[in-house]
Amino acid sequence: MLSAGLYALRKRLAIPYTSLQLSLLGLIGGIIAACLIVLFRLSIEFIQLSFTPSGIFGDISPYIIPSLPILAAILIVIIADLTGFKNYRLGIPFVLHRIKAHYGNMPFGNAINQFFGGILALASGFSVGREGPSVHIGASGSSWLGNWLRLPYNAVRTLTACGIAAGISASFNTPLAAVIFVMEVVLREYKIHIFIPVMLASSAGSIITQAVFGQQTEFAYLSVFNLPVNHYPYLILLGITLGASAYVFNTNLMRMMRTFRHVSIFPRLLFAGVITALFGFFVPEALGDGTSAINEAMLSPTNTQLIIILLFSKLILTWVALGLGIPGGIIGPVFGLGVLVGLSVANVIMLFDPNIQFVSTFGVLGMAGLMASCLHAPLAALVAVMELTRSADAVTPAIIVIATSYITSAQVLKNRSIFLQQLEYQKLSFQTPPVIDVLSKTGVLAEMKTNISLIEYRSEQDVRFHLKQAKDDEIVVVSIKHGLGTDYSLAETEPTITGDASKIKYTPLQTLDTRTTMAHVYEVLEDQRDGAALIMSTDGDKVMGIVLWEQLHTILMKRYALA
Repeated sequence: MLSAGLYALRKRLAIPYTSLQLSLLGLIGGIIAACLIVLFRLSIEFIQLSFTPSGIFGDISPYIIPSLPILAAILIVIIADLTGFKNYRLGIPFVLHRIKAHYGNMPFGNAINQFFGGILALASGFSVGREGPSVHIGASGSSWLGNWLRLPYNAVRTLTACGIAAGISASFNTPLAAVIFVMEVVLREYKIHIFIPVMLASSAGSIITQAVFGQQTEFAYLSVFNLPVNHYPYLILLGITLGASAYVFNTNLMRMMRTFRHVSIFPRLLFAGVITALFGFFVPEALGDGTSAINEAMLSPTNTQLIIILLFSKLILTWVALGLGIPGGIIGPVFGLGVLVGLSVANVIMLFDPNIQFVSTFGVLGMAGLMASCLHAPLAALVAVMELTRSADAVTPAIIVIATSYITSAQVLKNRSIFLQQLEYQKLSFQTPPVIDVLSKTGVLAEMKTNISLIEYRSEQDVRFHLKQAKDDEIVVVSIKHGLGTDYSLAETEPTITGDASKIKYTPLQTLDTRTTMAHVYEVLEDQRDGAALIMSTDGDKVMGIVLWEQLHTILMKRYALA
């Protein structure tokens, strides 16, 4: 009974349409992802609280805190060694690769590295964000659910997207921005059958994080005012500056990666720990994911000297941490740098126009503009700033800043998304041919033919007999057992020159399991552009159906993907 129910579920999820089953699974996947993120955040807070004066290490914290980044770097390397250095590919770029090239299947070793490495990096003050680990951990938790249920790979990809949305939502309490980020950056498409479960998963992440950490968002204290129209020309200047800043940031981050690409992981991370410890000793406000820098800058928005010191320190620490491979995200530091750039521009404008007001608003708009330009995610940046500040007054000025900064960065300076640059640097595939893109959305369970007559080969006469007895729409498959296993062939009558239909044509069949998609069928039949693929049960013991090349052609013609 349970087996039959699971099969029916898998068959329904193989169809790329909105369904109650997929929505509920997306919600469950979101809950799993959110719980993992809550555990992740609580672990970071526990370590940080342990080194406060009232914490368990309070007595020795003055001696340990300055060296925390160095100790964390050593522990990160030890964890990477225990799990295997091949599993030290982490963060959003790796998740983008797995989503596109591997249907969202997330390796366990990489998730372990990201979970514990991310805790150590964020708790010790490295200039990295928590959204990178949140995306990776959330994706892993949700994809494991799909693999445990042996769902079709197209459904696993959707569940992975749900986990990403829930992870971001649980990390920042920004459910709408999480949904937009998944659609704009991760999947790079809007499909209603994916949109619904992703929304539910994101909502679950927000509800769970509110239950544990409260309803307050990260930057709700930031002051955002409705700017008068005479301030709008300054927004264009701010956008141009942010676009140029994004180009400088992305270019030098990639230069840092390429410079140290031949250095092994231990000296790289140790060097990052030493640099972070040194800067942290003199400018402790520059440590962490960007929150402390934002807090300090917003307390004194007109203190130009402080803002320049924080900007320079934060920039160096972020390049060092991310460029040398510390396991963390980029969005947190980009938010901090965006605020500092925005305040710097506001202070420069004040030299020429002392009547300028609302300096802090320029800082908030800087967050949106720099994120949009660095990540090539303008809509996600706009929504994220709205949700993080809990203010709609920033919408119109943010649109002006985002549009100006994005055009400056992408068109004028030819700056590309930092995620795509990292994917290319790591030689991780992200682009797929349009044909594969279309076919990967449908599982074989949705399209396979089940009207099969499976016979064991005994003689040519026996095969001919079954072909004559077969119904018009029935497909005859012949199995030949041998010492290495069983081979399958598609048996068809083939007309001869004389018009006699007595000749039998045998076409060898490739076997695929029920979790595969139509894209897998295309890949095994692409060379001959003919034949069929036999669909087996996941354990390989039972023939479930068959997919013919003509079916692929029909699907592609319907979607105008085949000329």
